[in-house]
Amino acid sequence: MNVPVLERNPIPAASPGPASVAALGMVDCDIHVYPATAGALDPFLSERWRAHRAAFGARSRQGLAFTANYPRMSPQVGMRRDSWPPGGGIPGSDLPFLREQLLDAFGIAHGIMLPLVGRGADERNVEFGAALCTAVNDWQAACWSDPEPRLKASVQITVEHEQAAIAEIERRAGDPRFVQVQIPPRGLEPLGRPRYRRILQACAANGLPIALHLGGTGGHPSTGGGWPSFYHEEHHSYVQGMEALVTSLVLEGAFEQLPGLRVVLVEGGFAWLPALTWRLDKHWARLRAEVPHLQRKPSEYIRDHIWVTTQPVEEPERPDDLVATLEWIGWDRVMVSTDYPHWDQDDPRYAFKAALPEAGRRAVFRDNALAFYGLS
Repeated sequence: MNVPVLERNPIPAASPGPASVAALGMVDCDIHVYPATAGALDPFLSERWRAHRAAFGARSRQGLAFTANYPRMSPQVGMRRDSWPPGGGIPGSDLPFLREQLLDAFGIAHGIMLPLVGRGADERNVEFGAALCTAVNDWQAACWSDPEPRLKASVQITVEHEQAAIAEIERRAGDPRFVQVQIPPRGLEPLGRPRYRRILQACAANGLPIALHLGGTGGHPSTGGGWPSFYHEEHHSYVQGMEALVTSLVLEGAFEQLPGLRVVLVEGGFAWLPALTWRLDKHWARLRAEVPHLQRKPSEYIRDHIWVTTQPVEEPERPDDLVATLEWIGWDRVMVSTDYPHWDQDDPRYAFKAALPEAGRRAVFRDNALAFYGLS
């Protein structure tokens, strides 16, 4: 849901209201932080990689090497108008302002950071990509989690460098500042493929869930029909990417082989999940001979291993339909997120048009994330 920042909107009757949201001690599962300057990551890179970055720069797996596919996605124009820090810098780069505008304003007990900087996972030079991932991890810890313990970090890895990825996962495991491993859904191959299994195994073995936050540059067209003409098409294709990742993880047997693996889908919506699950079960009933390694229906793996975040909240014409969807997915599998400070973020005061049952609201806004991330 988009909330205009240039006018004051009354709080709908179904909304919990600002005081009620703050009283919950909510957990925000999608906060984006950014470096204040272009060289902010340099102190966390070795001399070799600082020189490499200065001389050669990044080389992502796409033709537009130094920008995103669509200008909307650049940090300069993809933000809320009111999120620019008064002291300068880009949105999400000023900790005191982030505290004031987000953490304190909504009484957030814990905020989960999902950095979209460094882009080590998209880097063609996988050694440089691994170094960038480590730098972003050290930067999260030193510049955000240490001065603000409410902010929890996501371990950045590049799945195309297995040895470095596993080493980074094991290095951060047990560090209370890090609560999950972040992997972009768009990669060279679907994440369920056996080539990535040892990385998934390391996540499960170390008790770290995987966050699939939309994005990434795999070098492939963003839709099955080729490159889209409009950003409108691109934005919708993120949902299709999430569906493909869930299907891959289920049918390739990742969840069958790794019963402790937990995955959260971030910023991909959630109302599509029941329809995908029904279709997978229907086809499995007729095609199960092709996937004998699956011992259960796809819906059972999805129910046990997949969580979702709320943003962007689907807004059906009949609000009660959204409640029915949440009930089908399971109140214990949905976690609230804002996507701060992006232009299409969800304000938690307005995110649900329908009145959620009190137990469901506590679960979505707080309890599920506390359990999922092992927070108190």
